[in-house]
Amino acid sequence: MKEIKVPELAESITEGTIAEWLVNEGDSVEKGDPICELETDKVNVEVNADYAGIVAELVRVTGDDVEVGEVIAKIDENGEASGSKNEAPAPKEEEKKEEAPESAAKQEKVEESEPKTAGKDQKVVASPAARKRARELGIDLKQVVPSDPLGRIRPEDVENLSKAAKAEKKDSKAETNSKSKGSSNSQEFDKPVEREKMTRRRQTIANRLVEAQHTAAMLTTFNEVDMTAVMKLRSERKEKFADKHGVKLGFMSFFTKAVVGALKEFPYINAEVQENEIILKKYYDIGIAVSTDDGLVVPVVRDADRLDFAGIESEITRLGTKARNKELQLADLQGGSFTITNGGIFGSLLSTPIINTPQVGILGMHTIQKRPIVMPDDSIEVRPMMYIALSYDHRIVDGKDAVQFLVRIKQLLEDPYDLLLEG
Repeated sequence: MKEIKVPELAESITEGTIAEWLVNEGDSVEKGDPICELETDKVNVEVNADYAGIVAELVRVTGDDVEVGEVIAKIDENGEASGSKNEAPAPKEEEKKEEAPESAAKQEKVEESEPKTAGKDQKVVASPAARKRARELGIDLKQVVPSDPLGRIRPEDVENLSKAAKAEKKDSKAETNSKSKGSSNSQEFDKPVEREKMTRRRQTIANRLVEAQHTAAMLTTFNEVDMTAVMKLRSERKEKFADKHGVKLGFMSFFTKAVVGALKEFPYINAEVQENEIILKKYYDIGIAVSTDDGLVVPVVRDADRLDFAGIESEITRLGTKARNKELQLADLQGGSFTITNGGIFGSLLSTPIINTPQVGILGMHTIQKRPIVMPDDSIEVRPMMYIALSYDHRIVDGKDAVQFLVRIKQLLEDPYDLLLEG
């Protein structure tokens, strides 16, 4: 019997959650076949079979948290798949009668060879896996009703009893809570609700956001950008741009270029804090927040300062597609130096984004809204305006630098021809 263990995933990942089993007990697998999908803090990975054979036992179930090196399944290299076409024909009635005494004798030996635990389950007929599961759950095998016609207790019988006991306990607790309605963290409700376990990725997002609030001296400063010039330039160039490069000219490339330009002038916003040292990064790997069904992920556009508009748009499209298809690798998410998040695509008018630690700055974009603006000659015009927000770590970024950083982004976006010339 060979054991399948959780493999080494990455330096920063030590555990995960079994999201889905891709095989069942009794299935035949070849070496290298995927047997389950493991959800980690950052990406989903497949665990492959290290041996060819029959899946003898799934040690852990869907939803279980498992650590690197932990046994999750067992494979019998010499076993036969359940329901195999090569199974021997069923014995005739006469043969069954002849075999019955021999089988009974064998069963007696099996029972005698089982360890005696306080004399409670000496006469219980159960598979080794069922006995093991009963010990794990603290269940007396004498209380288990077997579903096997021959009376042999299987692991699923133990699981069924455990589930029934939990349901009974839950009903009892709900009844008790309904009688005494005291305040509690695990509050029961009089009206219908649905409880849903947080995914590992959602738990990680929650923990990191709380960590950012606790470790960084976070402040947010705001400004607004007149998007007239960007929208005009984009309208003039978008068709030729798409024909030439095969990607659409969006707003993100303008903002990414403007951010890189501003970071070069204010290097402490492109840094991080390590104990009593400031790490000034001499590269510009810009994280672009992407919303997926499983939560927010931040893939990184590498060396954004070396890419032109088409290169940035292509990278953003590629990473966004991978994120929505759950195909991101750890390398796609690690090492960003600054992050841009666009709540405007969902209609957000104003927000205070939370820093993506250990970075010390994040730029929030918002929806474009037409508003009356007083022009330099005191006339009033309706202009497409966007609020932008910079959340920053006040430990190393001063308020003056943060405000000027946003002002520089505003200047670059309101005169985007400079970005084209410089980019």
